[in-house]
Amino acid sequence: MKSTYIKTIAVAFATLLVVSCSGDKKKGIDYNQFKTEVQLTPDQVKSFDEITAKYQQLQEQNFQAAKAQGGNMDRVALGIKGEELRTQQSLEMAKILDGPQMEQFNKFVDENARKRPRYDNALLEKIKAEAQLSEDEFKVVNAANDAFEKAFSDAHDVYHGNNDLAKEYWEKFDGQRKAAIQKALTPEHYTKFEEIVKDIQFKGRK
Repeated sequence: MKSTYIKTIAVAFATLLVVSCSGDKKKGIDYNQFKTEVQLTPDQVKSFDEITAKYQQLQEQNFQAAKAQGGNMDRVALGIKGEELRTQQSLEMAKILDGPQMEQFNKFVDENARKRPRYDNALLEKIKAEAQLSEDEFKVVNAANDAFEKAFSDAHDVYHGNNDLAKEYWEKFDGQRKAAIQKALTPEHYTKFEEIVKDIQFKGRK
């Protein structure tokens, strides 16, 4: 049954021995760079600095709270909270920036923020629609995607600071993600799925 198969996906991913990584400093977005690229009025600069400082502080608080968990840091949950903060920040920025400035701001954040290592929601919807997946098939895709994100995030302290090793882990877990999906999809649907995700590759960690 599909439901039973979905439950086995997460445990099918390799279990890793996670070692402690000292000196793990959280890097954020350099918003001063944005101010050199876009001309803002003095009032806009003041509000811009207040908003970015507010959300950088909230992000740091989230990181410290997650770090306090020690070896049990939930990096997936931390990534979700980071996305939520960026959404809230964007809403506040829209009140002080004009249309073109806001477009540049969103592009800047998108290019410089650390992304969650997964198929994002837009891509998932594209996969579902263009590959014409059934609801059961789509549930498996989501489950495999969630398992991939958790496995790669849990291995963070192993590959931290080593992009070559991070790439090795990413490709290993991506292979497991695709293998799990292939077992659940019809051959035709999987062929279309592969076509849609063919350009999804590891990107160096910021």
